[in-house]
Amino acid sequence: MKVAPLRSWLLALTLLLMPLGLLAAPASVVELRIDGPIGPASADYVVRGLARAVEDGAQLVVLSIDTPGGLDTSMRDIIKAILASPIPVASYVAPSGARAASAGTYILYASHIAAMAPGTNLGAATPVQIGGMPGSPSPSPDKPAKAGKDDKAEPGQSAKEPAGDDAAPAPGDTLSRKQINDASAYIRGLAQLRGRNVEWAERAVREAVSLSAAEALELKVVDYLAADMADLLRQLDGKTFSAAGVEVTLHTEGALLISREPDWRAKLLAVITNPSVALLLMMIGVYGLFLEFSNPGTGVGGVLGGICLILALYALQLLPVNYAGVALILLGIAFIAAEAFVPSFGVLGIGGVVAFTFGAVILIDTEVPGFGIPLPLIVTLALTSGLVIFAILSMALRARRRTLVGGDSELIGSIAQVNAVQPSKPNSGWVLLQGENWQVLSQAPLKPGQQVQVVARKGLLLDVVAVDGTPPQGD
Repeated sequence: MKVAPLRSWLLALTLLLMPLGLLAAPASVVELRIDGPIGPASADYVVRGLARAVEDGAQLVVLSIDTPGGLDTSMRDIIKAILASPIPVASYVAPSGARAASAGTYILYASHIAAMAPGTNLGAATPVQIGGMPGSPSPSPDKPAKAGKDDKAEPGQSAKEPAGDDAAPAPGDTLSRKQINDASAYIRGLAQLRGRNVEWAERAVREAVSLSAAEALELKVVDYLAADMADLLRQLDGKTFSAAGVEVTLHTEGALLISREPDWRAKLLAVITNPSVALLLMMIGVYGLFLEFSNPGTGVGGVLGGICLILALYALQLLPVNYAGVALILLGIAFIAAEAFVPSFGVLGIGGVVAFTFGAVILIDTEVPGFGIPLPLIVTLALTSGLVIFAILSMALRARRRTLVGGDSELIGSIAQVNAVQPSKPNSGWVLLQGENWQVLSQAPLKPGQQVQVVARKGLLLDVVAVDGTPPQGD
């Protein structure tokens, strides 16, 4: 029996079929979702998701986007992670009806692959005004940039650059102009890096223009128009892209699609970085510590207040806060707390409510959708603080009108029985009152066993009169 040659043939056949098996099972594709405003939680979720996809050996990461925009710092964190990714990243605006506005447009331009589903749109990438009171005018261009598809460049200028100062908007202040110019240069660099429409990218920033999916494909703003994820993966199969300087060929046809949802950390971060929740946590933290300091020993207020305050401070350092607003909120809470100890007749409390209201209004230093504090919440918290002040004042007034039950006030009017009388002074004697022996003095002579009523106190002596009002008779 020739068993050894048979084994050799089987081993050789296995080695030949192994590459075919590997080809039959392409690397996985990871899907991450950006749904809603882009903030610290979204950035943490995407950055860690990209890193995990690289560790797991995925061949492609697809960002499914539906966002109205978000914070500039969070957007830049996501873009940095995309630019440094060693595997291609595809931004896919989906499903139909979704949008990639403002910060979403920048992420779309930064991605190796840009795709949209029918019925979606992108654009309106002008930076919103930062700072100021709500309702203040935001920068709006008076003259369009000369960078459109049909615009003609001025002599001596490139058609890809704005034609001088006339092409730029005329914002109301230098800060707004700096923001728009910085954003314009940023998205222009991303467009040049990915070979996409530079002119329209700059118009999206300077003129806040938007495009539908079909128009974006026609103007080469995006690379693909896909009905769903399966359609997108079919179109990407066999395509080659450069990621971190390395050419990567995709084999997405039949690849395993792994959809990764935000974990507990991202969900917790999304909750506490909500400006409304951060404000509530700060109030609970300060009031909890105030309760612990005023009534030490229980520990509940200190533990709960400390945890809430630390979470609030962590959330606020991730958000674009106005520190004047934080100072006003803390000052307002301090005034409201001081009202319980200082007899200011409501002045400190009312001032605290006013300071708290103004601080909450200007707390978040941006007008990005999804990162404002609703005015009804501010009014509710202010009214709640006002009710606390009213309750404190009511208790103080009731305490002032209440009859005293200790000290001299309790002695005056008390009735006692004479225990002994001094032989040399018949109008002076001793009584037992409130567990103590007191020397009493009367205008009329006293006798043992007589009932007397205290009418005044003079140091250690009590002035008394007979209970029946008639002078007591001696023996």
